[in-house]
Amino acid sequence: MKKYTLVLLFTLLVGAVYAQRGGERYDPEKLKAAKVAFITTRLDLNSEQAEKFWPIYNEFSDKREAMIRQMAELNDRRDQPISEEEAKSRVEKRFELQQQLLNEEKKFVSKASSVISYNQLFLLNGLSRDFARHIYQRQRREGR
Repeated sequence: MKKYTLVLLFTLLVGAVYAQRGGERYDPEKLKAAKVAFITTRLDLNSEQAEKFWPIYNEFSDKREAMIRQMAELNDRRDQPISEEEAKSRVEKRFELQQQLLNEEKKFVSKASSVISYNQLFLLNGLSRDFARHIYQRQRREGR
C-alpha cells in the first residue's frame, strides 16, 4: 500500500512540476520533490531508510554541484586566449576538483551504505539521469 501511495504522490508531483508559477516554467521546489519521490520509489526505500538517506544524499549532492560549477568556471572563456601557465593551472585545478569529487563520492557511499544496500546504491547511480529523461519525455508528450 505504501508503494502505491508513493507512486501516486510521484505522479501528482510530476504533474504539478509543469504548472507555471510567477512566470517560471517549472517550480524548483516541486521538481525537487518529484525527484525525491522518483528516487524513493525506484530504490524502494521504506520510510525509515528515506528519513536517514535523504540528508546524506542532499549533503553529497550540494557538494557535488558546487564542484561541478567550479569545473565549469575553469572552462569559461575557452574561446579567449590564455597563457600556457594559466592553461596548466586550470588543468591541474580540474584534476584536483575531480579528485575531491571522487573523495566525496566515496564518503557518500560509506555513509549511505549504513542506511541502504549496495544494490540500492548501484541503482542510484543512474536514477538522476533517468529522472531527467522522464521529465524530458513527459514534456515532449505534453508539448505535442
